Amino acid sequence: MAGQVKALVAAQWLAEAVRNSRVGPRLRVLDASWYLPKLKRNAHEEFRQRHIPGASFFDIDECCDKSSPYDHMLPGENEFAEYVGNLGVENDTHVVVYDCSDLGSFSAPRVWWMFRLFGHRSVSVLSGGMKAWLQEGHPVTDLPTAPQRVSFRAQKNPNWVKTYEDVLQNLTDRKYQLVDARMEGRFRGLEPEPREDTEPGHIPGSINMPFPSFMDSSGLQRPVEEMKEMFRAAGVDLQKPIWVTCGSGVTACQVALAAHLCGHPGACLYDGSWSEWFSRAAPEHIISEGKRKQQ
Repeated sequence: MAGQVKALVAAQWLAEAVRNSRVGPRLRVLDASWYLPKLKRNAHEEFRQRHIPGASFFDIDECCDKSSPYDHMLPGENEFAEYVGNLGVENDTHVVVYDCSDLGSFSAPRVWWMFRLFGHRSVSVLSGGMKAWLQEGHPVTDLPTAPQRVSFRAQKNPNWVKTYEDVLQNLTDRKYQLVDARMEGRFRGLEPEPREDTEPGHIPGSINMPFPSFMDSSGLQRPVEEMKEMFRAAGVDLQKPIWVTCGSGVTACQVALAAHLCGHPGACLYDGSWSEWFSRAAPEHIISEGKRKQQ
């Protein structure tokens, strides 16, 4: 199945794989749950108590650039290779990622995007996540999984990662569409950011597409034609380059996943996102209907 996997898999498909004992060296399931601190949810502890049988935990805060002042910035090739190798992922392993968000999906697309960034295309997101898994009555377990450590070769595509300087230059060049996945209130500057010392608002010229809009009420990914219409309505051209942003580079990958499902070849991520932009940008580059950044 390597190289031919779909970006989305259904809970029913994964349940059959679990039931037929296919989870192992050729198929790895990763719980990539991550929560904003204000939710007071411990993803590690929840995983220990309940997860999809055979799953391992992927810690976004652990597999990252520890030297960065910003949260969970992307790791280097060697760090990523070491981390996923410890999870039993080889270069021909099909990886399925999910999370336990009440929305159906929150952080799993970030890990899907990371695998693709480092050259691994055999990766899928479980549509609807743990929410869909439980709604359909599939089994969970508290039994730990200890995959055998293997070797993984990472090959990063540097063009997919954008820096503060890149985004700043684009304010002048206007060559790329920048889509912000945060909720409308935060984007407009009317609702607070979850991080201390960061006011809400947005990067000039960016387009707001709140990430939950790509899912239906049951948490499943919306049909492709609906998502294409959403991009059209927002003024995003799927035939042109797309850069994505959010608070700290996690939910931005929901937009990247949606664009991929709609046929876009590869949305690029501004990894520092709003956390970095607010701390570094000049006040005139902070667009807000609420409190403004001081000089």
